[in-house]
Amino acid sequence: MYRRNIRHILIPLAIGLALLIGYNLFLKPLHPSLTSPTETVESVPPPPAPPQSKPSQSESRLVRALDQTVIPSTPHQSLLEGIRDEVEKHNLSLAEHKLKALPASVLSDGQSKPFVAILWNNLGLQQERLQGTGASINAFKRAAELDDTNPIILMNLAQAYWEQRDRALNAEFLTKLMKVAPDDPFPHLAMADLLQEQDDLNGATMHLAQASQRVKQDPALQSYLATVTAKVQRTRSVESRMTARSSTHFVVKFDGEEDQSTWTSVLEILEEAYRDIGQKFGQFPTKPIMVVLHAKESFQSSTGSPAWADGLYDPTLGRIQIPTQGATTDRKWLATVLRHEYVHALLHDRLGPHAATLPTWLNEGLAMQLAGDSWPDLKETMHGEIKVIPLTSLEGPWGGLSAEASIVAYSEANSAVNYLLERWGMARIDDLVKAFQAKASVATAFQDKLLISYEQFQRQWLERFEQARS
Repeated sequence: MYRRNIRHILIPLAIGLALLIGYNLFLKPLHPSLTSPTETVESVPPPPAPPQSKPSQSESRLVRALDQTVIPSTPHQSLLEGIRDEVEKHNLSLAEHKLKALPASVLSDGQSKPFVAILWNNLGLQQERLQGTGASINAFKRAAELDDTNPIILMNLAQAYWEQRDRALNAEFLTKLMKVAPDDPFPHLAMADLLQEQDDLNGATMHLAQASQRVKQDPALQSYLATVTAKVQRTRSVESRMTARSSTHFVVKFDGEEDQSTWTSVLEILEEAYRDIGQKFGQFPTKPIMVVLHAKESFQSSTGSPAWADGLYDPTLGRIQIPTQGATTDRKWLATVLRHEYVHALLHDRLGPHAATLPTWLNEGLAMQLAGDSWPDLKETMHGEIKVIPLTSLEGPWGGLSAEASIVAYSEANSAVNYLLERWGMARIDDLVKAFQAKASVATAFQDKLLISYEQFQRQWLERFEQARS
């Protein structure tokens, strides 16, 4: 390989570098006037993104701060300077208190108002850095209320909404964001994702085309574009010929000839589950849930589910999916499957992008307990010869389990969550779920919320599990 001589470039570069180092080591400290008294970081990286089915917006851009060094020359200058200093010193509670206490005269002043919006925005960035996205939403909302024309403020608010799966990230908000930030692809991607979940595939396709024209310079958003595009195409290919019916809280799509009695049964079961399970769990979905009934022969190929699955909740597409086999003849089976998958949908809606942090055994056990599952196979397993699977081995996906191992896994999940309910109650389990929503590890969540180590819990549960089988 030919090695080009770059000596004529390196020599002056080395001289320049030496001068720069000398300036920083010897000259700059002697001249305070050369250093800005408010050297703030203009771009604060977001916290690590949780495992999830689609890329976080925070992977595609750095959360951006606004310049707060130049305070407008108004009668309120000293008051605003004091708040700015508290933000820079990370006295966030004090800064927030002072911002909330600002008199109306400051907020009505044409020069001060945009700067107050900047302070709220930068406070939100610091809150997110230290406490997570959930702590920053109110600050970003305050900033947007004061200045809804600033694209950086609105993009930061959009990111917070997206991370928290906040319903405020709706079509109206995204349309405003497109006008304020016309060259940014994210609003179009988020709109396409939203429309896909609402089953508006034509609208989703249109916004994907808009996003693809704007996304070329951002590899992370290119990945998000590919993810959303695959979702829309997959939904279109599988569901384009289906018939849909809806109730207050559900949309049901049916593959095959329309059957009024099936629609009625499915929607009645789902609405009853909405009321019953919602009261038990203290949680209701933030948006209508889609349910897809597949023909028997296409269920497995369309969903990629294991052969032993009777149904599933697809978090990527945001749908409950079940085969129609038995749906028209066995209402008890239909109710069991729909209620079980509804709990999964409810948990995913609750946890949002952090749903993957919930151990599968806890997810499945909650679905069985809250849905009131009664499986004959489980009763047989409890009194047969089995090889116990450690709960630590049941935290990840179960798709690779054999049919026999899956029965053991469901038996253990059901038993473990039943033990949690009897000993700690639903309120404490809800605290446990909140810990996973905050991205806590399994060990940390158990120790902090139940005051017991994960290992100790497993030992105590296993003793009870073995006693129940003897």
